[in-house]
Amino acid sequence: MKTGRPSRTAFRVAERRAVHQLLDRPPVLNDPIAIPLLGREFAYDAEKESSRSARAFRAFMVARSRLAEDQLAAAAAQGLTQYVVLGAGLDTFAYRNPFGRIRVFEVDFPATQQWKRSLLTAASIPIPANLKFVPLDFEHRTLAEGLASAGFDSTLPAFFGWLGVVPYLSLPAFRSTLETIGRLPADSGVCFDFAQPPESIEPEYLPAFRVLAARVAAAGEPFRLFFTPQQLEQEFRAAGFTRIEIRTPGELNDIYFKGRADGFAMSGAGVGMFATAWT
Repeated sequence: MKTGRPSRTAFRVAERRAVHQLLDRPPVLNDPIAIPLLGREFAYDAEKESSRSARAFRAFMVARSRLAEDQLAAAAAQGLTQYVVLGAGLDTFAYRNPFGRIRVFEVDFPATQQWKRSLLTAASIPIPANLKFVPLDFEHRTLAEGLASAGFDSTLPAFFGWLGVVPYLSLPAFRSTLETIGRLPADSGVCFDFAQPPESIEPEYLPAFRVLAARVAAAGEPFRLFFTPQQLEQEFRAAGFTRIEIRTPGELNDIYFKGRADGFAMSGAGVGMFATAWT
C-alpha cells in the first residue's frame, strides 16, 4: 500500500466479512459491525459470491479473524490486557470487544485510519474508551515508538493480530516487527496468515494462486514475502519466540467448518497458512 491513500484491499476484505454475515449460516465469525461500517459503499452480487472460489476465499478471511480472536480470548482468560491490531484496516474487533479489561491498539497508515474514522462517523459507530488509534508511517517511526506514544505498556504482555499483512511486507520490515514483539515480556504472542512460495504449492492450485496474486498486484499491493513452515519457524526462533503453532487450511477446516450442511469451507490448497507464536 502506498503512503497517503487508504487500502483498497482492506475494503475488499471487509466486504467479504460483511457478505459472510448474510450468506453463510451459521456464521463462523459473528460480526454485527461489518455491514454498518461499510455503509452505502457495501454492495454484493449474491450469485458471484456463491461460486466455489468466492466461498473458499471468504472462508479464509473469516477463519483467520476467528483464529486470532480465539487465541486472544484464551490469553485474556489468563489475564492479558493488551491487544494490538497491526495493519488494522477495517477490522471491527475493537467495536465488539467482549473483554472489558482488554485495551485495543489499532496500528495502520494515517490515510487508512483517517478513512476508517470517516466510515465510523458516517455509520454512527462510537469509538470505545479502551481503543487507541496508532497512526504509523514506518518510514518515520518505529512500531515501538508509535505504541509508546499511544500509552502501550511494554512492561506487560500483549497479543498481536497481524492479519492480511505479512505477504505484502519486505523481509526487513517483517523481521523488525517480529523482533519488537519478541522483546516483550513472556506470554506475549502474535497471530498472522502467511503465503507459501509458489514453488511449494501443489500444481493443481497454482492457477488460483496466480489469479489472486494478479488481483492484489492490480490493486497496487503485490505479494512480496513468502515462507515455508520451516523457514517461518526459524524466523520465530531467531526473534525469541518459544511456542510456535503453524496450521494449514485443512486443520482450520476441521476446527471451524466441520459438519456444516452448506459445505462452506476453505480450499485445502495450503496457499495461505496460519501461524501463532508466543514468547
